Amino acid sequence: MRTTYKSLMAAAVAVSSTLSFSVVAQTTWNMATPYSEAEFHTQNIQKFVAEVNQKAAGDLKITVHSAQSLFKHPEIPRAVRTGQVEIGETLMANLSNQNPVFQVDAIPFLVTGYPSAMKLWQGQRPFVDAYMKEQGMRLIYAVPWPGQGFYTKNEIKTIADMQGVKFRTYNSTTEKMATLMKAVPTTVEAVEIPQAFSAGIVDAMVTSAATGVRTEAWTFANYYYDTQAWMPKNMIYVNEAAFKKLTPKAQQAIIEAGKTAETRGWKMSEEVFTTTTNKLKEKMKYRTANEAVTKSLAQIGDVMSVSWAEAVGPNAEKILAPLR
Repeated sequence: MRTTYKSLMAAAVAVSSTLSFSVVAQTTWNMATPYSEAEFHTQNIQKFVAEVNQKAAGDLKITVHSAQSLFKHPEIPRAVRTGQVEIGETLMANLSNQNPVFQVDAIPFLVTGYPSAMKLWQGQRPFVDAYMKEQGMRLIYAVPWPGQGFYTKNEIKTIADMQGVKFRTYNSTTEKMATLMKAVPTTVEAVEIPQAFSAGIVDAMVTSAATGVRTEAWTFANYYYDTQAWMPKNMIYVNEAAFKKLTPKAQQAIIEAGKTAETRGWKMSEEVFTTTTNKLKEKMKYRTANEAVTKSLAQIGDVMSVSWAEAVGPNAEKILAPLR
């Protein structure tokens, strides 16, 4: 059978159309994260992104920009909301000044470990989902840091020992806690901690054992107090308009990989808590807070809880219900 010029042209057009559709369907996203590659959160994100890229099968490729290389930590939510970047990561408590639902993450001694932290997240998540939706964004998943501890140059025998100390804070909630301790709140991002201590900008901080190990806290602080004060969460979220432009396959890839990343991330957090706490025990003067300090911190937590509940209103009880 003779192949005609017309049939060859038709075949060429069909192939060209197929290739054009394939090219159009491919989308590239950038992801802004505030933490270094050494942090377990970033490592979990890299696994999440690899799974999304694999499941999307060419429809979507996400590139991670870690350590504030694309946007500074406080700038990431606005960058995602306005579409300057499609996907980002933020410490949830950093949004406390926008909505008090996020502040519950940093109230001292509200949770006492991973089981209670998960219960709090179950109560909190619907309200976080709703707020993000109002802002034109979509929550994908959230993972907690290990419980927060205090790093100091000097021993803490009573909370009065914190008076006048230049204390590293990273959001409005930790700033309020520092003020209640009569310390001097000083905003410093996680990637800037070693330099801030070396320059004398801060003399004490509260953060996870994971960050303490990553920043080699033993090089600038002497004591580590394992208070397990609270377990703030990082959340990963996307621009909703950008999400809706994706193919159904790419959308499903993000949702499925997000569920896997949340489960994996909580497990990683527990493992990191154990290994990094053991490392700090080797490198620093490891302490648990005495009764006087614990009582004072609990009182500060009570003050912050009342203030938070008043700001949230009736929904406060709904958020805390799983903890009851």
